[in-house]
Amino acid sequence: MQVNSPNGNLTVESFNRVQVYQAGYEWNHKMFDLRGFYRTGHYHWGYEGDFFGLYPEANYGPQIDLYNGIAPFGMELDGKKQLKNFKLAFGPQLWWGANPAMLLKYQKEFGKSSVAAVFHEDLAQLGLTESSFAIPQPKTRRFSLHLNRTFGKFGVDVGGLWAGQPLQGRAFQVVRTEAGKTVAYQDEIKTEDNFGGKIKLTYTGGKFNWYAQSAAQGLVANGGVDQTLTYTGWRLKDSGSGNQYNFLTGFTYILGKLQIAPNFLWQKPIEGPIPADVDAPGRPRNILTDPFVVRGNREQVAGEILFTFDPTPGTWMYNWDSDRSEDAKFAVSAGLVYRHLPTTQDAAIGILPDGRTTFAFPGAPPAQDLWEVHARIVSKRNGNFGWIANVYAGDAQANGSDARTIRRYGLDGRVIYKRLKVNFFAKANDWGPYDYHRDFNLTFPLQLMADVSIALAKPDWFDLPNTRLGIRGAYRTLDRYSPRYSPTQSVNSAGNLVPDPNAIGFDNGNEWEIRTYIFIDIGK
Repeated sequence: MQVNSPNGNLTVESFNRVQVYQAGYEWNHKMFDLRGFYRTGHYHWGYEGDFFGLYPEANYGPQIDLYNGIAPFGMELDGKKQLKNFKLAFGPQLWWGANPAMLLKYQKEFGKSSVAAVFHEDLAQLGLTESSFAIPQPKTRRFSLHLNRTFGKFGVDVGGLWAGQPLQGRAFQVVRTEAGKTVAYQDEIKTEDNFGGKIKLTYTGGKFNWYAQSAAQGLVANGGVDQTLTYTGWRLKDSGSGNQYNFLTGFTYILGKLQIAPNFLWQKPIEGPIPADVDAPGRPRNILTDPFVVRGNREQVAGEILFTFDPTPGTWMYNWDSDRSEDAKFAVSAGLVYRHLPTTQDAAIGILPDGRTTFAFPGAPPAQDLWEVHARIVSKRNGNFGWIANVYAGDAQANGSDARTIRRYGLDGRVIYKRLKVNFFAKANDWGPYDYHRDFNLTFPLQLMADVSIALAKPDWFDLPNTRLGIRGAYRTLDRYSPRYSPTQSVNSAGNLVPDPNAIGFDNGNEWEIRTYIFIDIGK
Protein backbone atom coordinates (compact mmCIF):
# COMPACT_ATOMS: atom_id res chain seq x y z
CA MET A 1 0.00 0.00 0.00
CA GLN A 2 1.21 3.53 -0.81
CA VAL A 3 1.07 6.27 1.84
CA ASN A 4 2.21 9.89 1.76
CA SER A 5 5.30 10.91 3.71
CA PRO A 6 7.58 14.00 3.88
CA ASN A 7 9.90 12.13 1.50
CA GLY A 8 7.19 11.28 -1.05
CA ASN A 9 5.17 8.11 -1.46
CA LEU A 10 6.18 5.26 0.84
CA THR A 11 5.31 1.60 0.30
CA VAL A 12 4.02 -0.05 3.50
CA GLU A 13 4.16 -3.83 3.42
CA SER A 14 1.95 -4.36 6.49
CA PHE A 15 0.04 -2.35 9.09
CA ASN A 16 0.38 -5.17 11.64
CA ARG A 17 2.46 -3.49 14.30
CA VAL A 18 1.42 -6.12 16.86
CA GLN A 19 0.27 -9.59 15.87
CA VAL A 20 -0.04 -13.11 17.25
CA TYR A 21 3.24 -15.05 17.03
CA GLN A 22 1.93 -18.57 17.71
CA ALA A 23 -1.36 -19.93 18.97
CA GLY A 24 -3.06 -23.20 19.72
CA TYR A 25 -6.22 -24.43 21.39
CA GLU A 26 -7.89 -27.71 22.35
CA TRP A 27 -11.48 -28.79 22.87
CA ASN A 28 -12.10 -32.24 24.37
CA HIS A 29 -15.71 -33.20 23.73
CA LYS A 30 -17.38 -36.55 24.33
CA MET A 31 -17.69 -36.98 20.54
CA PHE A 32 -14.32 -35.58 19.43
CA ASP A 33 -10.98 -34.03 20.34
CA LEU A 34 -10.30 -30.77 18.51
CA ARG A 35 -6.85 -29.16 18.14
CA GLY A 36 -6.27 -25.80 16.50
CA PHE A 37 -2.85 -24.55 15.44
CA TYR A 38 -1.32 -21.37 14.11
CA ARG A 39 2.42 -21.65 13.37
CA THR A 40 2.75 -24.43 15.96
CA GLY A 41 3.01 -27.50 13.73
CA HIS A 42 1.36 -30.89 13.31
CA TYR A 43 2.36 -34.46 12.42
CA HIS A 44 1.57 -36.43 9.25
CA TRP A 45 -0.87 -39.33 8.78
CA GLY A 46 1.62 -41.66 7.10
CA TYR A 47 1.37 -44.32 9.82
CA GLU A 48 -2.42 -44.06 9.95
CA GLY A 49 -3.38 -45.21 6.45
CA ASP A 50 -2.33 -42.16 4.42
CA PHE A 51 -0.38 -44.38 2.00
CA PHE A 52 0.12 -41.62 -0.60
CA GLY A 53 1.15 -38.82 1.77
CA LEU A 54 -1.82 -36.52 1.16
CA TYR A 55 -1.44 -34.90 4.61
CA PRO A 56 2.25 -34.06 5.24
CA GLU A 57 3.97 -33.09 8.45
CA ALA A 58 4.22 -29.34 9.12
CA ASN A 59 6.92 -28.60 11.71
CA TYR A 60 9.17 -25.87 10.32
CA GLY A 61 11.15 -24.61 13.31
CA PRO A 62 13.08 -21.37 12.69
CA GLN A 63 12.02 -21.33 9.01
CA ILE A 64 8.76 -19.71 10.15
CA ASP A 65 10.64 -16.64 11.35
CA LEU A 66 13.15 -16.68 8.48
CA TYR A 67 10.39 -16.22 5.90
CA ASN A 68 7.65 -14.73 8.10
CA GLY A 69 5.34 -17.59 7.20
CA ILE A 70 1.95 -18.28 8.76
CA ALA A 71 1.74 -22.03 8.11
CA PRO A 72 0.56 -24.33 9.44
CA PHE A 73 -2.78 -22.66 10.06
CA GLY A 74 -5.87 -24.76 10.69
CA MET A 75 -7.38 -27.42 12.93
CA GLU A 76 -7.59 -31.20 13.37
CA LEU A 77 -10.47 -33.23 14.76
CA ASP A 78 -10.23 -36.82 16.08
CA GLY A 79 -13.59 -38.53 16.34
CA LYS A 80 -14.81 -40.55 19.35
CA LYS A 81 -17.59 -43.11 19.90
CA GLN A 82 -19.58 -43.34 16.64
CA LEU A 83 -16.94 -41.12 14.98
CA LYS A 84 -13.90 -42.91 16.43
CA ASN A 85 -12.54 -44.03 13.02
CA PHE A 86 -12.64 -40.55 11.49
CA LYS A 87 -10.11 -37.72 11.40
CA LEU A 88 -10.64 -34.29 9.90
CA ALA A 89 -8.17 -31.51 9.03
CA PHE A 90 -9.34 -28.10 7.83
CA GLY A 91 -7.67 -24.74 7.37
CA PRO A 92 -6.44 -21.92 5.13
CA GLN A 93 -2.87 -23.31 4.95
CA LEU A 94 -2.46 -26.71 6.60
CA TRP A 95 1.15 -26.93 5.43
CA TRP A 96 3.49 -24.42 3.84
CA GLY A 97 2.23 -23.58 0.35
CA ALA A 98 -1.00 -25.56 0.74
CA ASN A 99 -4.21 -24.27 -0.76
CA PRO A 100 -7.14 -23.72 1.64
CA ALA A 101 -8.32 -27.29 2.07
CA MET A 102 -10.26 -29.96 3.91
CA LEU A 103 -9.05 -33.55 4.45
CA LEU A 104 -11.16 -36.38 5.86
CA LYS A 105 -9.69 -39.77 6.83
CA TYR A 106 -11.42 -43.03 7.78
CA GLN A 107 -9.44 -45.98 9.14
CA LYS A 108 -10.66 -49.27 10.60
CA GLU A 109 -8.88 -52.39 11.86
CA PHE A 110 -10.10 -55.90 10.98
CA GLY A 111 -7.88 -58.36 12.86
CA LYS A 112 -4.55 -58.40 11.02
CA SER A 113 -5.92 -56.10 8.32
CA SER A 114 -6.44 -52.36 8.16
CA VAL A 115 -8.42 -50.31 5.66
CA ALA A 116 -8.09 -46.54 5.26
CA ALA A 117 -9.53 -43.89 2.95
CA VAL A 118 -8.47 -40.24 2.66
CA PHE A 119 -10.38 -37.51 0.81
CA HIS A 120 -8.77 -34.14 0.07
CA GLU A 121 -10.60 -31.14 -1.38
CA ASP A 122 -8.90 -27.82 -2.17
CA LEU A 123 -11.39 -25.03 -1.46
CA ALA A 124 -9.53 -22.20 -3.22
CA GLN A 125 -6.24 -21.39 -4.93
CA LEU A 126 -3.53 -19.91 -2.68
CA GLY A 127 -2.02 -16.76 -4.14
CA LEU A 128 1.25 -15.32 -2.86
CA THR A 129 3.82 -17.37 -0.99
CA GLU A 130 6.84 -16.63 1.20
CA SER A 131 9.35 -19.18 -0.10
CA SER A 132 10.24 -20.96 -3.33
CA PHE A 133 10.17 -24.33 -1.54
CA ALA A 134 6.45 -23.79 -0.85
CA ILE A 135 5.00 -22.86 -4.24
CA PRO A 136 1.22 -23.47 -4.25
CA GLN A 137 0.21 -26.35 -6.51
CA PRO A 138 -2.78 -26.20 -8.87
CA LYS A 139 -6.11 -26.60 -7.10
CA THR A 140 -6.91 -30.31 -6.79
CA ARG A 141 -9.28 -32.97 -5.53
CA ARG A 142 -7.87 -36.31 -4.29
CA PHE A 143 -9.07 -39.64 -2.90
CA SER A 144 -6.92 -42.58 -1.77
CA LEU A 145 -7.63 -46.11 -0.56
CA HIS A 146 -5.18 -48.23 1.42
CA LEU A 147 -5.24 -51.87 2.56
CA ASN A 148 -2.66 -53.32 4.95
CA ARG A 149 -2.42 -57.01 5.86
CA THR A 150 0.18 -58.96 7.85
CA PHE A 151 1.07 -62.62 7.31
CA GLY A 152 3.44 -63.57 10.12
CA LYS A 153 6.69 -61.76 9.39
CA PHE A 154 5.43 -60.46 6.05
CA GLY A 155 3.39 -57.34 5.44
CA VAL A 156 1.52 -56.17 2.37
CA ASP A 157 0.35 -52.62 1.64
CA VAL A 158 -1.76 -51.91 -1.44
CA GLY A 159 -3.26 -48.57 -2.40
CA GLY A 160 -5.06 -46.70 -5.14
CA LEU A 161 -5.14 -42.96 -5.82
CA TRP A 162 -7.47 -40.68 -7.77
CA ALA A 163 -6.18 -37.10 -7.94
CA GLY A 164 -6.11 -33.95 -10.06
CA GLN A 165 -9.66 -34.14 -11.43
CA PRO A 166 -9.98 -30.29 -11.73
CA LEU A 167 -7.04 -30.39 -14.16
CA GLN A 168 -8.85 -32.46 -16.76
CA GLY A 169 -8.81 -30.70 -20.12
CA ARG A 170 -5.73 -28.58 -19.29
CA ALA A 171 -3.28 -28.37 -22.20
CA PHE A 172 0.38 -29.34 -21.86
CA GLN A 173 3.39 -29.84 -24.12
CA VAL A 174 5.33 -33.03 -24.79
CA VAL A 175 8.50 -33.53 -26.82
CA ARG A 176 9.43 -36.26 -29.27
CA THR A 177 12.69 -36.89 -31.11
CA GLU A 178 12.23 -37.11 -34.87
CA ALA A 179 15.16 -37.54 -37.25
CA GLY A 180 17.54 -36.46 -34.50
CA LYS A 181 15.56 -33.28 -33.74
CA THR A 182 13.44 -32.52 -30.67
CA VAL A 183 9.91 -31.47 -31.62
CA ALA A 184 7.22 -30.15 -29.24
CA TYR A 185 3.57 -31.23 -29.47
CA GLN A 186 0.47 -30.31 -27.47
CA ASP A 187 -1.79 -32.70 -25.57
CA GLU A 188 -4.36 -32.36 -22.78
CA ILE A 189 -5.07 -34.02 -19.43
CA LYS A 190 -7.47 -36.98 -19.74
CA THR A 191 -9.40 -39.06 -17.22
CA GLU A 192 -6.77 -41.81 -17.13
CA ASP A 193 -4.13 -39.27 -16.03
CA ASN A 194 -5.88 -38.98 -12.63
CA PHE A 195 -5.22 -42.55 -11.44
CA GLY A 196 -2.31 -44.15 -9.62
CA GLY A 197 -1.46 -47.26 -7.67
CA LYS A 198 1.17 -48.39 -5.20
CA ILE A 199 2.24 -51.65 -3.54
CA LYS A 200 4.72 -52.33 -0.73
CA LEU A 201 6.01 -55.66 0.62
CA THR A 202 7.93 -56.00 3.89
CA TYR A 203 9.70 -58.81 5.74
CA THR A 204 10.51 -58.17 9.42
CA GLY A 205 12.93 -60.77 10.72
CA GLY A 206 14.78 -58.86 13.42
CA LYS A 207 18.39 -59.33 12.34
CA PHE A 208 17.42 -59.24 8.65
CA ASN A 209 14.65 -56.97 7.33
CA TRP A 210 13.65 -56.30 3.73
CA TYR A 211 11.18 -54.19 1.78
CA ALA A 212 10.23 -53.56 -1.84
CA GLN A 213 7.70 -51.12 -3.22
CA SER A 214 6.55 -49.80 -6.57
CA ALA A 215 4.17 -47.14 -7.83
CA ALA A 216 2.64 -45.99 -11.10
CA GLN A 217 0.99 -42.57 -10.97
CA GLY A 218 -0.73 -40.69 -13.81
CA LEU A 219 0.36 -37.28 -15.08
CA VAL A 220 -1.57 -35.33 -12.41
CA ALA A 221 -2.08 -38.12 -9.82
CA ASN A 222 0.03 -36.31 -7.22
CA GLY A 223 0.47 -37.58 -3.71
CA GLY A 224 3.14 -36.41 -1.27
CA VAL A 225 6.64 -37.47 -0.37
CA ASP A 226 6.87 -40.58 1.82
CA GLN A 227 7.57 -39.30 5.35
CA THR A 228 7.46 -42.70 7.05
CA LEU A 229 10.51 -44.70 8.13
CA THR A 230 10.99 -48.26 6.94
CA TYR A 231 13.49 -50.06 9.20
CA THR A 232 16.13 -47.31 9.10
CA GLY A 233 16.92 -43.74 8.02
CA TRP A 234 17.30 -44.15 4.27
CA ARG A 235 17.31 -40.96 2.18
CA LEU A 236 16.08 -42.44 -1.10
CA LYS A 237 12.29 -42.17 -0.85
CA ASP A 238 9.21 -42.20 -3.05
CA SER A 239 8.66 -38.55 -4.04
CA GLY A 240 4.91 -39.20 -4.28
CA SER A 241 4.68 -37.06 -7.40
CA GLY A 242 2.45 -37.89 -10.31
CA ASN A 243 3.83 -38.54 -13.80
CA GLN A 244 6.11 -41.40 -12.82
CA TYR A 245 6.84 -45.07 -12.45
CA ASN A 246 9.15 -46.05 -9.60
CA PHE A 247 10.61 -49.04 -7.80
CA LEU A 248 12.48 -49.12 -4.48
CA THR A 249 14.01 -51.94 -2.50
CA GLY A 250 16.43 -52.30 0.40
CA PHE A 251 17.34 -54.40 3.38
CA THR A 252 18.97 -54.07 6.79
CA TYR A 253 21.30 -56.57 8.42
CA ILE A 254 22.53 -56.37 12.01
CA LEU A 255 26.04 -57.41 13.07
CA GLY A 256 26.24 -56.90 16.82
CA LYS A 257 25.71 -53.17 17.39
CA LEU A 258 26.23 -52.30 13.70
CA GLN A 259 23.42 -52.13 11.13
CA ILE A 260 24.27 -52.31 7.40
CA ALA A 261 21.51 -51.08 5.07
CA PRO A 262 21.78 -50.81 1.26
CA ASN A 263 18.88 -49.23 -0.64
CA PHE A 264 18.00 -48.78 -4.34
CA LEU A 265 15.68 -46.46 -6.31
CA TRP A 266 14.61 -46.44 -9.95
CA GLN A 267 12.14 -43.85 -11.22
CA LYS A 268 11.14 -42.53 -14.61
CA PRO A 269 8.52 -39.92 -15.60
CA ILE A 270 5.78 -40.95 -18.00
CA GLU A 271 6.35 -37.72 -19.92
CA GLY A 272 9.90 -36.43 -19.60
CA PRO A 273 11.01 -32.80 -19.15
CA ILE A 274 11.18 -30.26 -21.96
CA PRO A 275 14.76 -29.00 -22.43
CA ALA A 276 15.46 -25.26 -22.60
CA ASP A 277 16.90 -25.51 -26.14
CA VAL A 278 13.73 -26.87 -27.74
CA ASP A 279 12.50 -24.89 -30.73
CA ALA A 280 9.60 -22.47 -30.20
CA PRO A 281 6.77 -22.72 -29.39
CA GLY A 282 8.20 -25.43 -27.14
CA ARG A 283 9.40 -24.38 -23.67
CA PRO A 284 10.19 -25.98 -20.30
CA ARG A 285 7.03 -26.59 -18.31
CA ASN A 286 6.45 -24.81 -14.99
CA ILE A 287 3.81 -25.38 -12.32
CA LEU A 288 2.45 -21.82 -12.60
CA THR A 289 1.14 -22.37 -16.13
CA ASP A 290 1.19 -26.14 -16.68
CA PRO A 291 -0.81 -28.96 -15.02
CA PHE A 292 2.33 -30.96 -14.14
CA VAL A 293 6.13 -30.74 -14.21
CA VAL A 294 9.17 -33.00 -13.97
CA ARG A 295 11.03 -32.04 -10.79
CA GLY A 296 11.20 -34.51 -7.86
CA ASN A 297 10.08 -37.25 -10.27
CA ARG A 298 13.17 -36.66 -12.43
CA GLU A 299 14.47 -39.79 -14.13
CA GLN A 300 17.12 -41.45 -12.00
CA VAL A 301 18.78 -44.67 -10.96
CA ALA A 302 20.13 -44.26 -7.44
CA GLY A 303 21.69 -46.30 -4.69
CA GLU A 304 22.76 -45.74 -1.11
CA ILE A 305 24.35 -47.61 1.72
CA LEU A 306 23.82 -46.64 5.35
CA PHE A 307 25.81 -47.78 8.37
CA THR A 308 24.43 -47.27 11.87
CA PHE A 309 26.31 -47.91 15.09
CA ASP A 310 23.88 -47.59 17.99
CA PRO A 311 24.79 -49.32 21.27
CA THR A 312 21.47 -48.24 22.86
CA PRO A 313 18.76 -49.37 20.39
CA GLY A 314 16.07 -48.61 22.93
CA THR A 315 16.61 -44.94 22.01
CA TRP A 316 16.55 -45.40 18.23
CA MET A 317 18.82 -43.14 16.14
CA TYR A 318 16.01 -42.34 13.70
CA ASN A 319 13.22 -41.43 16.10
CA TRP A 320 11.80 -37.99 15.37
CA ASP A 321 13.03 -36.82 18.80
CA SER A 322 16.37 -38.65 18.69
CA ASP A 323 18.30 -35.42 19.36
CA ARG A 324 16.64 -35.34 22.76
CA SER A 325 16.09 -39.03 23.54
CA GLU A 326 19.33 -40.65 22.30
CA ASP A 327 21.39 -41.57 25.38
CA ALA A 328 24.41 -43.40 23.91
CA LYS A 329 27.88 -42.23 24.87
CA PHE A 330 28.70 -42.58 21.17
CA ALA A 331 26.35 -43.39 18.28
CA VAL A 332 26.78 -42.67 14.57
CA SER A 333 24.94 -43.09 11.30
CA ALA A 334 26.94 -42.62 8.08
CA GLY A 335 25.93 -43.11 4.49
CA LEU A 336 26.74 -42.64 0.82
CA VAL A 337 24.11 -41.72 -1.80
CA TYR A 338 24.80 -41.85 -5.55
CA ARG A 339 22.32 -40.69 -8.20
CA HIS A 340 22.55 -41.24 -11.94
CA LEU A 341 20.48 -38.41 -13.49
CA PRO A 342 20.44 -38.80 -17.30
CA THR A 343 18.08 -35.89 -18.08
CA THR A 344 17.37 -32.31 -17.12
CA GLN A 345 14.17 -31.16 -15.34
CA ASP A 346 11.33 -28.78 -16.09
CA ALA A 347 11.58 -25.21 -14.80
CA ALA A 348 11.53 -24.36 -11.10
CA ILE A 349 9.77 -21.34 -9.64
CA GLY A 350 11.67 -18.44 -8.10
CA ILE A 351 10.65 -15.35 -6.14
CA LEU A 352 11.54 -11.78 -7.09
CA PRO A 353 13.27 -9.37 -4.64
CA ASP A 354 9.91 -8.15 -3.31
CA GLY A 355 9.68 -11.51 -1.52
CA ARG A 356 6.25 -12.39 -2.90
CA THR A 357 6.10 -12.25 -6.73
CA THR A 358 6.87 -15.56 -8.43
CA PHE A 359 8.34 -16.32 -11.84
CA ALA A 360 9.47 -19.37 -13.82
CA PHE A 361 13.14 -19.95 -14.58
CA PRO A 362 13.99 -20.38 -18.29
CA GLY A 363 15.19 -23.96 -17.77
CA ALA A 364 16.98 -26.29 -15.37
CA PRO A 365 20.51 -27.66 -14.82
CA PRO A 366 21.62 -30.38 -17.26
CA ALA A 367 21.95 -34.12 -16.76
CA GLN A 368 24.56 -34.79 -14.09
CA ASP A 369 25.45 -37.68 -11.79
CA LEU A 370 25.56 -36.59 -8.14
CA TRP A 371 26.95 -38.11 -4.94
CA GLU A 372 26.93 -37.20 -1.28
CA VAL A 373 28.37 -38.66 1.91
CA HIS A 374 26.76 -37.77 5.23
CA ALA A 375 27.07 -38.63 8.90
CA ARG A 376 25.31 -37.85 12.16
CA ILE A 377 27.19 -38.35 15.42
CA VAL A 378 25.60 -38.24 18.88
CA SER A 379 27.42 -38.37 22.19
CA LYS A 380 25.65 -38.01 25.54
CA ARG A 381 28.45 -38.46 28.07
CA ASN A 382 26.18 -37.82 31.04
CA GLY A 383 23.12 -35.83 32.06
CA ASN A 384 25.07 -32.57 32.03
CA PHE A 385 27.17 -32.90 28.89
CA GLY A 386 26.53 -33.99 25.32
CA TRP A 387 27.08 -33.05 21.70
CA ILE A 388 25.56 -33.71 18.28
CA ALA A 389 27.29 -33.16 14.92
CA ASN A 390 26.22 -33.51 11.27
CA VAL A 391 28.77 -33.79 8.48
CA TYR A 392 28.25 -33.82 4.71
CA ALA A 393 30.20 -33.56 1.45
CA GLY A 394 29.24 -34.03 -2.18
CA ASP A 395 28.03 -32.62 -5.48
CA ALA A 396 24.80 -30.67 -5.88
CA GLN A 397 22.85 -28.65 -8.45
CA ALA A 398 20.90 -25.41 -8.18
CA ASN A 399 17.11 -25.31 -8.15
CA GLY A 400 17.00 -22.66 -10.89
CA SER A 401 18.55 -22.66 -14.35
CA ASP A 402 22.24 -22.13 -13.57
CA ALA A 403 24.26 -25.06 -14.98
CA ARG A 404 27.15 -24.93 -12.48
CA THR A 405 27.53 -28.04 -10.33
CA ILE A 406 29.03 -27.33 -6.91
CA ARG A 407 31.05 -29.56 -4.62
CA ARG A 408 30.18 -28.58 -1.09
CA TYR A 409 31.38 -29.56 2.38
CA GLY A 410 29.86 -28.80 5.75
CA LEU A 411 29.70 -29.47 9.46
CA ASP A 412 27.19 -28.28 12.03
CA GLY A 413 26.81 -29.14 15.67
CA ARG A 414 25.38 -28.44 19.10
CA VAL A 415 26.97 -28.80 22.52
CA ILE A 416 25.18 -28.60 25.87
CA TYR A 417 27.03 -28.42 29.17
CA LYS A 418 24.74 -27.80 32.12
CA ARG A 419 23.09 -24.41 31.33
CA LEU A 420 25.52 -23.54 28.51
CA LYS A 421 24.62 -24.23 24.87
CA VAL A 422 26.82 -23.81 21.79
CA ASN A 423 25.57 -23.97 18.19
CA PHE A 424 28.03 -23.80 15.31
CA PHE A 425 28.56 -24.57 11.64
CA ALA A 426 31.32 -24.44 9.04
CA LYS A 427 30.54 -24.67 5.32
CA ALA A 428 32.80 -24.60 2.27
CA ASN A 429 31.62 -23.78 -1.25
CA ASP A 430 27.98 -24.04 -0.19
CA TRP A 431 24.80 -22.02 -0.63
CA GLY A 432 23.78 -19.37 1.86
CA PRO A 433 20.93 -19.68 4.39
CA TYR A 434 18.01 -18.56 2.19
CA ASP A 435 16.25 -20.59 -0.47
CA TYR A 436 17.01 -17.98 -3.15
CA HIS A 437 20.72 -18.74 -2.71
CA ARG A 438 20.12 -22.25 -4.07
CA ASP A 439 17.55 -20.99 -6.59
CA PHE A 440 20.13 -18.68 -8.19
CA ASN A 441 23.18 -20.85 -7.34
CA LEU A 442 24.73 -18.22 -5.04
CA THR A 443 27.55 -19.79 -3.02
CA PHE A 444 30.18 -18.64 -0.53
CA PRO A 445 33.75 -20.04 -0.39
CA LEU A 446 33.57 -20.21 3.42
CA GLN A 447 30.83 -19.69 6.01
CA LEU A 448 31.42 -19.86 9.76
CA MET A 449 28.99 -19.35 12.65
CA ALA A 450 29.15 -19.80 16.42
CA ASP A 451 26.38 -19.08 18.92
CA VAL A 452 27.02 -19.32 22.67
CA SER A 453 24.21 -18.85 25.18
CA ILE A 454 23.47 -19.45 28.84
CA ALA A 455 19.95 -20.21 30.05
CA LEU A 456 18.11 -19.98 33.35
CA ALA A 457 17.46 -23.73 33.18
CA LYS A 458 19.10 -26.58 31.27
CA PRO A 459 18.50 -25.87 27.54
CA ASP A 460 16.73 -28.30 25.21
CA TRP A 461 18.31 -29.99 22.20
CA PHE A 462 15.47 -28.55 20.14
CA ASP A 463 15.29 -24.81 19.56
CA LEU A 464 12.37 -24.27 21.92
CA PRO A 465 11.51 -20.97 23.67
CA ASN A 466 13.49 -20.45 26.86
CA THR A 467 15.00 -17.50 28.66
CA ARG A 468 18.65 -17.14 27.75
CA LEU A 469 21.44 -14.63 27.12
CA GLY A 470 23.77 -15.15 24.18
CA ILE A 471 26.28 -13.91 21.65
CA ARG A 472 26.44 -14.96 18.00
CA GLY A 473 29.16 -14.40 15.43
CA ALA A 474 29.07 -15.10 11.69
CA TYR A 475 31.76 -14.77 9.02
CA ARG A 476 31.67 -15.32 5.24
CA THR A 477 34.08 -14.98 2.38
CA LEU A 478 32.77 -13.93 -1.04
CA ASP A 479 33.79 -14.63 -4.63
CA ARG A 480 32.23 -14.10 -8.06
CA TYR A 481 29.47 -16.59 -7.28
CA SER A 482 28.43 -14.75 -4.09
CA PRO A 483 25.88 -11.96 -3.62
CA ARG A 484 27.28 -8.53 -2.66
CA TYR A 485 30.78 -9.33 -4.02
CA SER A 486 32.22 -6.11 -5.46
CA PRO A 487 36.02 -6.26 -5.90
CA THR A 488 35.90 -3.30 -8.32
CA GLN A 489 33.44 -1.39 -10.45
CA SER A 490 32.94 -0.89 -14.17
CA VAL A 491 30.72 1.32 -16.33
CA ASN A 492 27.68 -0.40 -17.82
CA SER A 493 25.92 0.41 -21.08
CA ALA A 494 23.83 3.10 -19.32
CA GLY A 495 26.95 4.87 -18.10
CA ASN A 496 26.51 3.84 -14.44
CA LEU A 497 29.14 2.39 -12.13
CA VAL A 498 28.19 -1.19 -11.21
CA PRO A 499 30.02 -4.00 -9.36
CA ASP A 500 32.24 -6.19 -11.56
CA PRO A 501 32.44 -9.56 -9.75
CA ASN A 502 34.26 -11.21 -12.70
CA ALA A 503 37.24 -8.86 -12.59
CA ILE A 504 40.55 -10.72 -12.62
CA GLY A 505 43.28 -10.40 -9.99
CA PHE A 506 41.24 -9.58 -6.89
CA ASP A 507 41.09 -11.49 -3.61
CA ASN A 508 37.93 -12.87 -2.07
CA GLY A 509 35.77 -10.43 -0.17
CA ASN A 510 34.50 -11.01 3.36
CA GLU A 511 31.68 -9.97 5.64
CA TRP A 512 31.08 -10.55 9.33
CA GLU A 513 28.51 -9.90 12.01
CA ILE A 514 28.42 -10.05 15.82
CA ARG A 515 25.17 -9.81 17.72
CA THR A 516 24.15 -10.14 21.33
CA TYR A 517 20.65 -11.12 22.35
CA ILE A 518 18.30 -11.81 25.22
CA PHE A 519 15.37 -14.18 24.74
CA ILE A 520 12.66 -13.98 27.40
CA ASP A 521 10.12 -16.78 27.68
CA ILE A 522 7.18 -15.68 29.80
CA GLY A 523 5.71 -19.21 29.84
CA LYS A 524 2.07 -20.21 29.61
